[in-house]
Amino acid sequence: MRILYGVVGEGMGHATRSRVLLEALTKEHEVHIVVSGRAQHYLAQRFQNVHGIWGLTIAYEGNSVKKWQTVLQNLQGAVAGWPQNVRQYFDLVEGFKPDVVVSDFETFSYLFAKRHMLPVISVDNMQIINRCTHDPALLAGHEESFEASRAIVKAKLPGAFHYLTTTFFYPPVRKRRTTLAPSILRPEILAAKPEPGEHLLVYQTSTTNTHLQEILKQSGVPCRVYGIRRDIKEDVVEGNLTYRPFSEAGFIDDLRTARAVVAGGGYTLMSEAVYLHKPLLSIPVGGQFEQVLNALYLEKLGYGMYVKELSQDALKTFLSRVPACAEALKGYEQDGNVKMLSALNEQLAQAYEHRGHWRMELAEMDGKA
Repeated sequence: MRILYGVVGEGMGHATRSRVLLEALTKEHEVHIVVSGRAQHYLAQRFQNVHGIWGLTIAYEGNSVKKWQTVLQNLQGAVAGWPQNVRQYFDLVEGFKPDVVVSDFETFSYLFAKRHMLPVISVDNMQIINRCTHDPALLAGHEESFEASRAIVKAKLPGAFHYLTTTFFYPPVRKRRTTLAPSILRPEILAAKPEPGEHLLVYQTSTTNTHLQEILKQSGVPCRVYGIRRDIKEDVVEGNLTYRPFSEAGFIDDLRTARAVVAGGGYTLMSEAVYLHKPLLSIPVGGQFEQVLNALYLEKLGYGMYVKELSQDALKTFLSRVPACAEALKGYEQDGNVKMLSALNEQLAQAYEHRGHWRMELAEMDGKA
């Protein structure tokens, strides 16, 4: 079949997991990919028919989202980027007529599907916020942020044919057409053999979080740090901190041999750490509740620890918990990407079969998404 696949470009997690599914899909189907941001270059190196589009970006200060700056830079980007999106929209209409759309939290492909009455399969980790029931005790103190995030997620891809949601935690599903599946993992992660080590793997999305660096220096624990100094071409050693330029192979090697991980609340690295049985100290980016929810479940399962802000005491507490977290992680098992790929193929087949009248059938089932 012909598949239009949309990938949101903010952060690289969406791109790395989409790569896994695209490698499988392109073997059997004709696929065109629409993607924004850094993810475009990453996917264009690996696949044909990659269409770059404008997408939302996030501005950071320290370990928090700068909301007003984010709004301004997205308004500026929309003025320059939207006309290009419109042109590419018509190019796709004329040159490629997809049967089904798959969207990894990406708006353009979803709107394309709605405009052409095509079934959409949502594949991401975000929909778990809206389509599952979460224990009120877990959300205590976060109720306002949770409701705001749920409203955003609900509005992102409403009325999809099916929602495939990747996860390492399993709250009760509350909506139809929803499947929870294990995390999508890169083949390099599946091939990695975990080994015990002494260093902490540290990853930060924001380059401005200098507070974290000072605390890590004071701890004296060897740390291999990624993401903070993106302009370096080789390792920079400052005491117990080794700043490393990004290398996929180097990063995975540092992950598989780490004592533990210190990172934000982003789902991709967290899921990889869980799979490799590496305890994780999660410091979610301020203003991103999805990361907070990931961290709350991580701590609830005993796989790691959640803190709003890193401190010397918090780091010491986490390091004391690492053995217990490692023990809890021994109970986590996952058979690669078998379940996710099987679920995707099943939904693609059903969407293709019902593509002409799926809206009517779903309306009869539950009235709305």
